[in-house]
Amino acid sequence: MDKSWMHADRRSKAYELGVEGFLNFASENLGNTTEIRCPCVKCGNIRLFGVGIIREHLYFNGIDQSYKIWTWHGEPWEWTTNASRNVEEDEQSRFSYVSEELGMDDNDFANIGSDPYEFANVIGDGDEPLYPGCSKYTKLSALVKLYNLKAKHGISDVCFTELLILQGEFLPKGNTLPSSMYEAKKTLSALEMSYEKIHACPNNCILYRKEYENATNCPTCGISRWKEGFLKEGVAAKVVWYFSSIPRFKRMFQSHKTAKSLTWHAARKSVDGYMSHPADSPS
Repeated sequence: MDKSWMHADRRSKAYELGVEGFLNFASENLGNTTEIRCPCVKCGNIRLFGVGIIREHLYFNGIDQSYKIWTWHGEPWEWTTNASRNVEEDEQSRFSYVSEELGMDDNDFANIGSDPYEFANVIGDGDEPLYPGCSKYTKLSALVKLYNLKAKHGISDVCFTELLILQGEFLPKGNTLPSSMYEAKKTLSALEMSYEKIHACPNNCILYRKEYENATNCPTCGISRWKEGFLKEGVAAKVVWYFSSIPRFKRMFQSHKTAKSLTWHAARKSVDGYMSHPADSPS
């Protein structure tokens, strides 16, 4: 479906026809006209409205131009077909680059990075050059480097927004750098991986979970769960950060190259009948 209207002037006939085509497309695919995710700039596919209100929002606020694959409105997810053809060669290096460079504070983002559609949209959108003709940085790589500086030096959100605006003025016309902290967070939140904070005994006896979830003292050594002499009550003396492996495996399997490496041991077959690797053993 032609989506060039998304970049057209909101007063133009092309934009008007595009809005009507989008609303008809969404209504037919979703089967209702009263609860549809609004893709305008302010709602960002989070709030649900009827067709009439969404039409008004698209005219007054404009459509989110980064929403290129309409997965919330019935369009098939094309990450494993079209998008992967363009990025398969360098996706392994880009994922490792992001994990090394992205110094995220645990309070900066909600844990909403588990949606594969959102992740695919962000990675696809991040492949755009920082500005027309730029070959050194993409939108995503530049944003990751800037955010890493923010986290490293404790730059406030207000200061970071002003820095983005200033950088945008320095860069050539047509650059893709976000113009606010809100837009930057919205882009990077899809890269966030979920984790769980679990209170632990300072002497490493137990974790305060399951039957010990509500305990205030360690049943083994008797030491208090909480920090003593702390102004704020209920501050844990020790906290373990648990990073669940399942969401990370799901993320790794989204890359054809990484998925092939993860399943190599199962697909491997000995060619000479001898065991040259533990994967050749039946056990």
